[in-house]
Amino acid sequence: MRIFAIADPHGNYSPIKALLEKAGNVDAVLIAGDITNFGPSEKASELIEMFSQKVMAVPGNCDPLSITEIFDNSSVSLHNKLETFGGITFVGFGGSNPTPFCTPFEIEECDIEEKLEKLMSDAQDYKQPIVLLTHAPPYGVLDAVRDTHVGCRSLAKYLGKVSLIVCGHIHEARGIKEQNGTIVVNPGMAAAGFAALIDINDPDDPTDGIKINVVLIQADRKQ
Repeated sequence: MRIFAIADPHGNYSPIKALLEKAGNVDAVLIAGDITNFGPSEKASELIEMFSQKVMAVPGNCDPLSITEIFDNSSVSLHNKLETFGGITFVGFGGSNPTPFCTPFEIEECDIEEKLEKLMSDAQDYKQPIVLLTHAPPYGVLDAVRDTHVGCRSLAKYLGKVSLIVCGHIHEARGIKEQNGTIVVNPGMAAAGFAALIDINDPDDPTDGIKINVVLIQADRKQ
């Protein structure tokens, strides 16, 4: 399975077409939040309609709460949900742990922990590799703002328990990092022309189990 992953377009979808052309054929699209820049929620439809592939999305902290209705109406919502696709269980949780900025879609750590615990328990019943789509990064991984870690501690508990985490939120933390056997990917700010291509081998392959390869891509700048 090949996945096209983006985060943080913040209402600027102009680089998406070029990124898709660079990506080539993909099976699914993951959108890791901050789809709008504090709204309006309806703008999210513009992004969703750019894809013909399977789309799974979560909101970011800069999205209004009402964006979940747009997701539900478009059948792309993965916020506080799980879905199986291509032999993989996708779990999603959007928004972020509290920030100093009082943005619209912030959730207390205790509430994130409670909801994730139920989701992950249900996901493990499928006995498939798990991909976790979030907006906030796990605490301590791709979450540094200057010298301070600002990630979500509730998410960090699943490092080593899921195969892949796709997140965003921290624009300056674009990258790929493996922690406790979990690959964490921040595709970078889509508004600046960044994305990621993620190849996941057939989970039914009897050899070494799941293999994940991630390549960060960038839209070509106009001359």
